[in-house]
Amino acid sequence: MLDWMAWTWPTALFFIIIAGILLVFTVLAIKFPETPRTGILRIETTRGDRLFITLLGSAFINLAWLGLSGLPQLGALVVCAVYAAAVFRWV
Repeated sequence: MLDWMAWTWPTALFFIIIAGILLVFTVLAIKFPETPRTGILRIETTRGDRLFITLLGSAFINLAWLGLSGLPQLGALVVCAVYAAAVFRWV
């Protein structure tokens, strides 16, 4: 089924989860509009902005994890979850 692009199931699952998150955030934005808030970075951010910051930072965390440690990638997932919680709480 995934032969057309030589994808693996984990790769496909990753993109399915990202699409699901975007869908949930779209529904949240429609049902519960919010006003931007100013956090620790001193910039106004919305849920979508914080999601973007989280995804971008998580990409860098995973790349650094791959390049600098020989540990299983599951550890990077834990670090990314803590990072995401911090971004949504304080940014």
